[in-house]
Amino acid sequence: MKMWIDADAAPRDVKEVVFRAAKRLSVDTVFVANGPIEVPANATTVSTVVVRQGANVADQFIADRSQTGDIAVTADIPLAAILVEKGLYVIDPRGDVFDRDNIKSRLATRDFFESVRSAGVQTRGASPYNSQDKKAFADSLDRALARAIAAEKRRFGVNSVNGGD
Repeated sequence: MKMWIDADAAPRDVKEVVFRAAKRLSVDTVFVANGPIEVPANATTVSTVVVRQGANVADQFIADRSQTGDIAVTADIPLAAILVEKGLYVIDPRGDVFDRDNIKSRLATRDFFESVRSAGVQTRGASPYNSQDKKAFADSLDRALARAIAAEKRRFGVNSVNGGD
């Protein structure tokens, strides 16, 4: 299991939560961005990938390399739809979970607003990221990590955290 972070638009608070979770649980984590990302020196399981500039290059990198059971953090709904279909646990930076039950409606809503904006109508953007968003994200990430770890243990027949029984 890996965590994949669509890092270009991820708020600093999200990155900090991910760094702490990766360290605490020793989870391989990959930040993918169009530019460099600073990683704390003690984040030994965290790596970064800088992709070339261009629309959706980071998204394609994550979509191509992620696997069922991985966790992804992205605000990009089309990418989330691809990853949900692949069987990933997908969370946005505000803690919303994308899954098979909601991704089609979320994609339809996104497409509707995209068509409205392309017709010249101004829409209200997202509200500023705040401490409630950070908490919601941290809670959702913890739940996704617990599910992913439990699924990995079942997959490999491990009954305890230390690999016994």
